[in-house]
Amino acid sequence: MEKHIWLERWENNETGFHESSVNPLLLKHFHALELPLASRIFVPLCGKSLDVGWFLAKGYCVVGVEFSESAVKELFKELEEEPYVVKEGHFTHYSAENIDIYVGDFFDLTLELVGNIDAIYDRASIVALPAEARPKYAKHMLALTRSAPQLLVSIEYDQNLSNRTPFNVDSDELHTHYAEHYTLSQLDTLEIEGGFKGKIPASDTVWLLDDLNL
Repeated sequence: MEKHIWLERWENNETGFHESSVNPLLLKHFHALELPLASRIFVPLCGKSLDVGWFLAKGYCVVGVEFSESAVKELFKELEEEPYVVKEGHFTHYSAENIDIYVGDFFDLTLELVGNIDAIYDRASIVALPAEARPKYAKHMLALTRSAPQLLVSIEYDQNLSNRTPFNVDSDELHTHYAEHYTLSQLDTLEIEGGFKGKIPASDTVWLLDDLNL
């Protein structure tokens, strides 16, 4: 997604992609990552996701990146945390105990900035990007996290019926981006009640991307 479109949606409260509860596929399948407590989980395009608070409540650390500063402010407000805010290069860094959120462009993030990442939770990030940006996204994700394991939630539907986000990202595409670096396991598929945009048959699929050598 183009940065200005993402920002406009937050500014105009057009945030239908924001879930009003913790993602059910996360609740059901998070255990598949087998993470010890205090592991650092990277959440790209985190917005003000309730999933972030769930990770923190379970004893994990969160590192996120988000275009919209207003979304990040709302996130900390809902977490009832007073963030420490500082400029770091291209980013405004919001932090509190066990949480670091960088306001800026994902593609500007560096390994030195985010530090060690133990796992990635991609629920609404790769599907927010147009097809031409996704190969670059996957390549940068791999470099940024040293190919940390991922719990990834994709959406699948007939892209010919809609040109709006979230975009269709199917199994073939995920394998194209990641099969050289991970073993991809499809854990679950959940039909979207009422369909995508209320009319197009669609499903959410949760994937575990783990060590290629396992």
